[in-house]
Amino acid sequence: MGGAVPESEVRWAVAASSELVLGHDLVLQRSDGGRAADIRSRAIDHASDAPRYLAMTLRFVSTLVAFAPFIRSVSIAGSLASGGFRASDDVDLNLIVDDGHRHLAYVAVNFLGLLHAFRHRAKPVDDLTRRPIAPRIMTANLILERSQCHPLARQDEDMAFELLMSQPVYGVDVFEEAVDANPELLDHFPQLGYGSRALALDSPSRSRAPGWLFPAWLDGAARRVGNTAWRYMQWTRRDKPDALARVAYVRATMRPYTLFDEPDAS
Repeated sequence: MGGAVPESEVRWAVAASSELVLGHDLVLQRSDGGRAADIRSRAIDHASDAPRYLAMTLRFVSTLVAFAPFIRSVSIAGSLASGGFRASDDVDLNLIVDDGHRHLAYVAVNFLGLLHAFRHRAKPVDDLTRRPIAPRIMTANLILERSQCHPLARQDEDMAFELLMSQPVYGVDVFEEAVDANPELLDHFPQLGYGSRALALDSPSRSRAPGWLFPAWLDGAARRVGNTAWRYMQWTRRDKPDALARVAYVRATMRPYTLFDEPDAS
């Protein structure tokens, strides 16, 4: 409530639907009605917490793409993009990368993310963002190779929503090419065809590292390093069933694009 659509029209639309309810001035799916207070609280926190972390994220992305020239597009996803960010959250990043560089991209995000987190050790944390050395701040949420986008193996409603709720900040043209190559996504959410460039970085603030430093054959080593680090993080959450359940749920929604699912990934 309180948006561009008049309140009377919102109430009429909710009354006409068996799947929607109103709660705390929010329009919710009936199944989420019990979470109305928490969702509203997150929206309020977002207004105060998001600006600082958005600026921080743009600086991080600028450093990331300068360090890792094989990263062709970066989008902010998760709560920072959707309007429910709290200071204890991490920042989800969706990437499109050169073929044969998915694991290198994962390691790059986590390596630079760890260095970045050392400067923000006082950041509030929860069971998902607490780490032994420094808080989890920057997270690789979805990593796609360019060939995987043309076309996507998944063009369902959930994938369309994931892309709709993300905000491209680097390589916007690459992101838009991926949307154009998957027209079925627009059947679910036509708004995908009208993306915003409001947060787009024109170019890295520093010169990019040469691509020959990261040949595709290094991706195998990066896979082993990344898999070890990922499994260690899950081990640190062994006594936190809610955190493990959340990770399992997110990974399930990302398949077949999750990393470290392969039988020989150990």
